[in-house]
Amino acid sequence: MANVLEGLLYTETHEWVKLEGSKARVGVTDFAQHAMGDVVYVELPEVGKKVSKGDDLCVVESVKGANEVYAPLSGEVAEVNSALEDSPELVNSDAYGSWLVVLEISDPSEANQLMGWEAYKKFLAETEKKEG
Repeated sequence: MANVLEGLLYTETHEWVKLEGSKARVGVTDFAQHAMGDVVYVELPEVGKKVSKGDDLCVVESVKGANEVYAPLSGEVAEVNSALEDSPELVNSDAYGSWLVVLEISDPSEANQLMGWEAYKKFLAETEKKEG
């Protein structure tokens, strides 16, 4: 079973969110990085890019192909993790430490639609049951 951290919020498309006041740190979950395989490139968005919840946020490329990462919340990209440009494999070695972007959130109420860690663990168990 994939590692799921307490205190984070999760999406059904396997992004994690750490709320930090009016900002949200976003990355891909441990489940997602395992499913992708070895990450070879991360295409980060421009700082200042405005996104709506569900929009394409960035792309994580692995040996298996390109994977869209979707915006879990609406807002504006305030910061990107430029360390991933030179070391994309950090996504594999530390999925929760290797965040992709920080969003300045425009609609904080959208966070209520995300899953807590227990709901995400249940979602993963159901997903693995269907795929198994």
